[in-house]
Amino acid sequence: MRVVLSTYGSRGSVEPIAGLAVRLRELGAEVRMCAPPDEEFVERLAEAGVPLVPTGRPVRPLVTSVTPGSAVGLAQRAAELMAAQFDTVASAAEGCGALVATGPLPATAGARSVAEKLGIRYVHVSHQPVSLPSPYRRPPARRGQPLPQDVTDNRALWDLDARIANSMFGEMLNTQRASFGLPPVDNVRDYAFTDRPWLAADPVLAPWQQSADLDVVQTGTWTLTDERPLPAELVTFLDAGAPPVYVGFGSTPVSAPKDVARVAIEAIRAQGHRAVVGRGWADLGLIDGGDDCLVVGEVNHQALFRRVAAVVHHGSAGTTATATRAGAPQVVVPQGADQPYWAGRVAGLGIGAAHDGPIPTVESLSAALVTALTPDTRARATAVAGTIRTDGATVAAKLLLDALS
Repeated sequence: MRVVLSTYGSRGSVEPIAGLAVRLRELGAEVRMCAPPDEEFVERLAEAGVPLVPTGRPVRPLVTSVTPGSAVGLAQRAAELMAAQFDTVASAAEGCGALVATGPLPATAGARSVAEKLGIRYVHVSHQPVSLPSPYRRPPARRGQPLPQDVTDNRALWDLDARIANSMFGEMLNTQRASFGLPPVDNVRDYAFTDRPWLAADPVLAPWQQSADLDVVQTGTWTLTDERPLPAELVTFLDAGAPPVYVGFGSTPVSAPKDVARVAIEAIRAQGHRAVVGRGWADLGLIDGGDDCLVVGEVNHQALFRRVAAVVHHGSAGTTATATRAGAPQVVVPQGADQPYWAGRVAGLGIGAAHDGPIPTVESLSAALVTALTPDTRARATAVAGTIRTDGATVAAKLLLDALS
C-alpha cells in the first residue's frame, strides 16, 4: 500500500503530517511526503525516518519577508504553489493508492486535481476548524478580501467566501487542470475540501458541531512524537530554580520583535518568574545579561512544556495542542489566522488567558499572566490534559488504510 502526503506551511503544517506518515509506516504502508525544503524540516523528517520529496520554495523566507496580512505577491506565490502540486506531487503520487493533502487552498485544490487525474483516493485535512464551512461561525477573511461586518448570516458569508476563493484562484486552477486534460471546476474551495474533510484536532480542545453542510471526520490531533533530549544548557537552567515561563511565537512573525521580547521578559519578571525565550522565526532575544533568562532555538516542546510554569505563545494549532497535552497553563497572544480561535478555546476551557490583540504591553501581559499562574488555572490545565487524545494520527492512519483495503 503506497500513500503520498502533501503539505505546505510552517512547522505546524509539517509535523502533524509527519506524525501521520510515521503511523502509516508502522502499519505497513509505503509513504512519500511532499513538503517544503526548509533545512529544519529536512532534518526533522530525517530524524523521524520519513522520506521527503522537496516541494515548492522554502517557507521561512516567504513568511519572514511578507508583511502580516498583506496580499502583495499572493497571486504569484499561489500560482507557484499550485504548479508544484501538478508537477512534483503528481510525480510522487504515481502508483499510490491515496493522496492526503493539507495547506493553503491553492495547494489542496491542486492536490485534489492530481488525485482526480490519477484516479486515486483523496483526503483533505484541516488542523483547525476555522476554515471549514459551518453555519455556527463566520469564515475567516482572506488576504486583501475583508468580509462585510454588517452581514450576520453565516451561510451567506460562507457563500461569499466561496465566490472570493473562485475570484482569487479559479482561473489559475482551471488553467492547470486544462493542461492535465481535466474539466474546469466552478467552486475551488468546496472542490478542495470535499464534502467529507478530516479535522485533525482534538474534540475537547476544538469541538466540531456537525451540520448538514459538511460530514467532518474528526480524528484527534496528529502528533509526531519528539524524543530529542533537551540541550544541556537548557536542562541546567531548568534545574537551577523554580519552573520558568516560556515565551515564543514559533514561525509566526511579530511586529517589533525586540519590543515584544522586552515586554514579555519584564512581564514575566514582574510575576517573580524566570524566562525561557524561544527565538523562533521572529528572532526574539534577550534584553540584558540577567541570569534569570535563557534564549533557545529549536527544541523539544513536548519535553520542555512539562517543566514550565506557563507558556506564552501565538496560538497556533500545534503549540496550543502541545501545551494543553503537557498540562501547562497558557497565555495566547494571537497574531492572526486561526490564532484568535485557539486563544478563545484556551480561555473558555479555563486553562489559561487570551490576550486582547496581537501587541502586548507589560501591563496587559502581566494581567494575563496573573490569570495563567494561579493554582486554579494550573489544576484545570492538569485536568484537561488528561482528557486530550494522543492517538489521533493512529486513528487517521487506520481509517485511511481500511478505506484503501
